[in-house]
Amino acid sequence: MAGSDIDPVYFDSPYYVYADGPIAVEALRVIGAAMAQAGVVGLGRLTLSRRERLVMVEPRGTGMALFTLRAAGEVRAPQYDSAEGDLDAEMVAIAGAIISQRTGNFDPSTYHDRYQEALQQLIEAKMKGVTIKPRVVSTPSPVIDLMAALKRSLAREPSAPEQRTAKRKRTKQEGDRRQPALLLPLTGARKGKQRPSADSVITSVSKRRRGA
Repeated sequence: MAGSDIDPVYFDSPYYVYADGPIAVEALRVIGAAMAQAGVVGLGRLTLSRRERLVMVEPRGTGMALFTLRAAGEVRAPQYDSAEGDLDAEMVAIAGAIISQRTGNFDPSTYHDRYQEALQQLIEAKMKGVTIKPRVVSTPSPVIDLMAALKRSLAREPSAPEQRTAKRKRTKQEGDRRQPALLLPLTGARKGKQRPSADSVITSVSKRRRGA
């Protein structure tokens, strides 16, 4: 089946699959090339961590990537409210303009766990006997007029040249760049159903334990 046929909510953890010998290397490359040409992924079962898991395998370069899938009972059906009436074309256009200004490239190296960093700073400050004053948390006002909120958001968005200039200035001033909130274009075979990145990738699932 095609990978786009699998809803991303079923994806769990990713793994790299490595060959355990020269014959297996050739087998992975041949099968991977054939799968890539056909535009399909493989489904199967694997016992992992004392549990049988449904898995998906797809070609990844000269090797394979394996993704464990959640069972149907682990995924709840969405319960969205029903929507009635037509959307305001002007509001959709303004939202589209905001999206076009915030579209960028994903760079995982610029993301940091800000919660862990703040927690570490708090621990270090406590160890040094520094008194920590709680930060004032601002509560955003509720959105009453969506059109006005969209226009304010659009007015705050810098244009693309301004974004590049500001980014260059920040890069010169500070070495620790933080990835801004971006909207990413969908590319590849799963257009419209791109997987979120998972928490862990291990180096092997062939006759090895996790983390080996």
